[in-house]
Amino acid sequence: MSVAELKERHMAATETVNVLRDKLKQKRLLLLDTDVAGYARSQGKTPVTFGPTDLVCCRTLQGHTGKVYSLDWTPERNRIVSASQDGRLIVWNALTSQKTHAIKLPCAWVMTCAFSPSGQSVACGGLDSVCSIFNLNSQTDRDGNLPVTRMLSGHKGYVSSCQYVPDEDSHLVTSSGDQTCVLWDITTGLRTSVFGGEFQSGHTADVLSISINGSNSRMFVSGSCDSTARLWDMRVASRAVRTFHGHEGDVNSVKFFPDGNRFGTGSADGTCRLFDIRTGHQLQVYYQPHGDNDVPPVISIAFSISGRLLFAGYTNGDCYVWDTLLAKMVLNLGSLHNSHDARISCLGLSADGSALCTGSWDTNLKIWAFGGHRRVI
Repeated sequence: MSVAELKERHMAATETVNVLRDKLKQKRLLLLDTDVAGYARSQGKTPVTFGPTDLVCCRTLQGHTGKVYSLDWTPERNRIVSASQDGRLIVWNALTSQKTHAIKLPCAWVMTCAFSPSGQSVACGGLDSVCSIFNLNSQTDRDGNLPVTRMLSGHKGYVSSCQYVPDEDSHLVTSSGDQTCVLWDITTGLRTSVFGGEFQSGHTADVLSISINGSNSRMFVSGSCDSTARLWDMRVASRAVRTFHGHEGDVNSVKFFPDGNRFGTGSADGTCRLFDIRTGHQLQVYYQPHGDNDVPPVISIAFSISGRLLFAGYTNGDCYVWDTLLAKMVLNLGSLHNSHDARISCLGLSADGSALCTGSWDTNLKIWAFGGHRRVI
C-alpha cells in the first residue's frame, strides 16, 4: 500500500470518527431533558445573595517576587503553602500573614504544590518532571535552605499537579505533561501505579489537574488538554473507570464536589461544568456571556464546604462565585476594589470552609473571609 493510499484511508477514518463524535454529542444532548438549574427553578429555589460584608478580603500575603502558580491549605486551616515563578515555596500563617518557611527550589519552574495531611511536609513539581518532597521539620543547610527529603522521578513530562492521598503522608498522586498520572509511595520513592500512557483508556494529551475523592480516597479524577476528564480507581490502573466529555478546550482544573458523587471542571473554553460520577452525565454548565464574545479561560476552581458555591478564577483577573444550584453568578471578587491585578492562577478553600485564598500573577495571595450574617456556606 502506497503512502498516498495510507493518507487517504487515514483521512477517511478521521472523518468517520468526527461524524460519530458529533452523533454521540447530539445523542447526549437529547438525553439531557433538564439540568440542575432548570429543576431548581421549577421547585421555586432562589439564588444565594451577597451583602457588602458577606465575603471580604481580610489579608493580602506579599512576599513572592514572581507569578504565583499554586497554593494549598493545611487540614487544620491556618497555614497555606504557595508556589511561585520566583523559584520558592512559601509557607504562610494565614491568621497572622507571617511566613514560617521560604524554601528555595532546585528547579525554579514550579507549577504545583501541596501540603501533606499531617501538615509536616510539602510537595511540589514543575518543568523538571520531578515531584520534590520537603519535611518542614528538617534542619536547614549552611545557606539556610531546607533540603529535599525525597525526589519522585519517573515522569517524562512536566509535573502539572500533585495531591496527597487523604490521611496518608506516605502516598501522593501526580499528573503530568506525559499524558499520565502516577500514584507514588513516598517512603520508597517508587511508582505504585501509572494511570494512562500505553493504556487506550488514558488521556491523549497533557494531564493538567487532579482531584482525589474526599469520600473515597481510592478514586480520583483528572483533567486534560484532550478536553476530557477521566475517573480513575487507584486499585485498577489499567483503565479509566469513566470518561467525561462536553468541554471544547483544555480542562485546566478539576475538583470533587463535597459529597464525592459529583465533580466540577474549569476549562479554557470559558465554562465550568458539573458531572455525576455514577451516571457519567453532565449536570450543569456555568457560563457567563460576554458582549465581545471573548470568553476568558477558567484556570482554577473550588467548591464551598456545602457545595452550594463554586469559585472560579479566570485569566482576566475575575473570580466568579457561582450558585451551583441555579447556575447564577452571584458575586465577582475581581470587581471589588481590593481584588487582584492579574489572572487568578489558583484558589482554594480552608478545611473548615470559613475562608478562600486566591493566588495571582500579580505575585500576591489574598484571603477572603465570610462575614456578616454567615460564616460558612
